[in-house]
Amino acid sequence: MIAASDLVKTYPPHVRALDGLSLTVPEGAVFGLLGPNGAGKSTTVRVLTTLSRPDSGTARVAGIDVLAEPVRARHAIGVVGQKHGGDAEATGRENLTLQGELYGITGRDLRRRVQRSLDRFGLADAADRRVKTYSGGMQRRLDVALGLIHEPRVLFLDEPTTGLDPEVRAQMWGEIERLARDEGLTVLLTTHYLEEADRLADEVAIVDRGRVVAAGSPEALKSELRSDMIRVQVSEQERAAAHAALERLDAVHEVEVGAGEVSGRAQNGAAAVPVVLAALARSGVAPTGLTLARPSLDDVYLRYAGRHFEQAAEVRDEVAA
Repeated sequence: MIAASDLVKTYPPHVRALDGLSLTVPEGAVFGLLGPNGAGKSTTVRVLTTLSRPDSGTARVAGIDVLAEPVRARHAIGVVGQKHGGDAEATGRENLTLQGELYGITGRDLRRRVQRSLDRFGLADAADRRVKTYSGGMQRRLDVALGLIHEPRVLFLDEPTTGLDPEVRAQMWGEIERLARDEGLTVLLTTHYLEEADRLADEVAIVDRGRVVAAGSPEALKSELRSDMIRVQVSEQERAAAHAALERLDAVHEVEVGAGEVSGRAQNGAAAVPVVLAALARSGVAPTGLTLARPSLDDVYLRYAGRHFEQAAEVRDEVAA
């Protein structure tokens, strides 16, 4: 349903937002485009939704070449951007009516679609209130309704839960799951929330520096690591000794020093924990805490990008500043 090949996009003066990015999205899937801020996710969406032209590469959505036939492509897609896209001074009903008219929908069909959208997104009671009186969660639900009023085949959600509080974010996750399950839509979701991609996406593509560095189902990507993560919280003064103690253990590998902790991987984390604690005790290290976790998408990102997700985001923020 979505196919992009070797997309390159450079912004002045020399910012290479996309550096040969390629991906494919099967019909009916929720596909997560995952990466820190600045990785190239939003630029990819802008290209696929005809809002930006790449320097090179090809892109097709619903079988349509978005570069050769942008108007036709726009009728096949719905887009929900990072920021609220409605008219704050208009009512929810007026926003939906205008959006439908822009797609050439009129009369009884338009009224039916507007009311159906208000009902399905829980906005019927607020339909005739100005959107500026809506809560953040209501505004995001309206954004999704606006993106679906013309019944597209593909829905693009560009970081749809950024800035929402945890409760509203969970509600939005439920809406996305329902859309995929009940409507059979193909959904491309960009996010920098690891847990969001893990929960919602059938498949993910991890983007770093404008390229896809890993792709597959979240479970398949995590299963490739085949090891548990042991994180030991220690004081700054004992960090070096803890690192040396774990390095000497055959049962622990990929030992790293992080902020306030030393971490390592073990094939059998539960069996390795007593060994780790004994080694720390012999070295005179008194840990303040220890956690054992199955592989996560952050671990996948570390494997393919060479650094943790948060570290990548911090680097991008520094570059942007």
